[in-house]
Order: sequence, then C-alpha cells, then structure tokens
Amino acid sequence: MTQPGRILLTGAGGFVGRALLPALRAAFPEAVLIGAGREGKVPGTDIGLTLDLRETAGLPDAIAEAHPDAVVHLAAQADVAASFRDPGEAWRVNLLGTIALGEAVLRAAPEASFMFISSGEVYGLSFQSGQPLAEDAALRPANPYAASKAAADLAIGEMALRGLRAVRLRPFTHIGPGQAPNYVVAAFARQVARIEAGLQEPVLHTGALDRWRDFLDVRDVCAGYTRTLGLLDQLEPGVAINLCSGHPRQVGDILGQLLALAGITARTEADAARLRPTDVVRVQGDPSRARQLLAWEPQIAWEETLRTVLDDWRGRVAAGE
Repeated sequence: MTQPGRILLTGAGGFVGRALLPALRAAFPEAVLIGAGREGKVPGTDIGLTLDLRETAGLPDAIAEAHPDAVVHLAAQADVAASFRDPGEAWRVNLLGTIALGEAVLRAAPEASFMFISSGEVYGLSFQSGQPLAEDAALRPANPYAASKAAADLAIGEMALRGLRAVRLRPFTHIGPGQAPNYVVAAFARQVARIEAGLQEPVLHTGALDRWRDFLDVRDVCAGYTRTLGLLDQLEPGVAINLCSGHPRQVGDILGQLLALAGITARTEADAARLRPTDVVRVQGDPSRARQLLAWEPQIAWEETLRTVLDDWRGRVAAGE
C-alpha cells in the first residue's frame, strides 16, 4: 500500500470529513493531514489551510503552499434540496470549484494523486432500467446537485488524460453520526429521538416513503476512501469506481426500523417540502469493480448503523439540537 506523506483533504470539517480524518490517521499514521476549508483548522488535522472553492484565483497558491502528494477532494454543496433552491451555487462549487482545484493541482503539484469524490446520484434516470448500475452506465442526473457532480466527474476524467493522477469514486447514499437533519435517515432519527424525549407529538413528517436507496454506513465509505488512497499508484488514471452495497432498502422500512429501535409508535404525515421535483423510485449500484480493484465491500451491519445514528440523535436532542 502506498504511504502518502502529505494528504490534503478538502471538506475536512463536514459530515464525511470528520469521519474520514480518524480513518486516514489510522491508515497512514506517518502522514501530515492538511485540512482545507473556510472554517480554519479542523480538529484532527495537523495543518489548516484556508481554501474557498468559490475563490478560484487563489487555488494554485494554496496548493503550492500545501505541497500535497495526495489530494482527497470531498468538499461540495451536497444538499439536493438546496441545489433546487440555488442551482447556481451547486454549479459554482461542485463544477467550477472542482475544475479550478484540479487545474491548480496539475500546475502546482503535478506529481500529486487526486481522489475525486463524485456521487452515485450522477446516474439519475438511468436507474429507471431497474438493473444494478455499473460504472459504464449513462450519466443522466435528475437534480442540480447530481448534474453538477456529473459534470465535474467528466471534467476530472478529461484531466486524467492530461496528466492528473486522478481516481473518481462514486459513493452511494451514506449515513452516520453527525449528519445534518436535512438528509432522510438523519431527519427520521431526529424526529424519533424528539418523540422519545417527549419534545414532539408522535407524528413524523416525511417525504416519499416508497423510494428504494442503496445505503452505506459512512465508516464503510471512509474505509473505501482510505483503501483507494493506498492503491492509487496501481489504479488506471481516471478510473471510476462505485462504492455501494448492491442491496437497496426502502425508505419507509428504515423509518419503521428506527421506531422499533426506540420502542415507540407514531403516525406519518407527508410533507410536500420534502419531496423532490424529479426523483427515481429505485436506486441500486453494482459494487463489482470496488470488490475487484479495491478488495472493498461494506462490513458494518445495518442494524448497528441505524442504532449508531439514533444514539447520536438522542445525544444531540438532549443537548438541545
């Protein structure tokens, strides 16, 4: 396994970044971890680097200052609902910021490897085939977030032809402690915890419950990221790799499982604000390439994942969140 000496992580202070930092520390104990973002130095990093994907002119100097030999580009505007409200922001951050960052690495750190975190959402309407989708499926994004990520995914693939030592990872929906309540399982868990604590009537406000999604535990996703980082020198530049389970779960069933874990009953009310203008019913990925190239597959039991999320929200609700 390759041992990068200086790892630059964009989005280090976000939900996945906070989960990834200890995984990187465990996998690469000798590496210098450089957290890049707008919030200053992030706990768990060795160095903080001010970096704003909206201010693209400063990116080459920031990369030269960091002098990384591996870049993990995690930062994104990842809220689908927010992308409908302000598509321009999603495109500025997810596409234009990614292009500028990739070009800055090509210019200022051309020997550095570049791991771009794309999304399973890029396949979009291709999921309507009803088949598990592999990496050669058509990119048919169905919302502004997914469209901006698909465009960035293609841009990084092109940059790999010009010398960027890039890999594109396409993780499917992942959940875990610390996630914001505007994501579906976190939204459910927060409401269940509030009902359990007597802070909310036993009524759950939901979006569409008849959707199927290919969920992962964020810890399994981070294991995939660290595994990829250690194998980058052995992977074809520009290769795309799904990180998924291949086993979709119905959203309504997940809500029922959370209620059962809490030992409570509640009725549901559909909330129009939680529905997407465009959506697909069933999402299922094909994880074969990840198994083949990375020897990776999810390890954490689904029940443990849900219990971890619910326990996290119990603590957050008790703290007033």
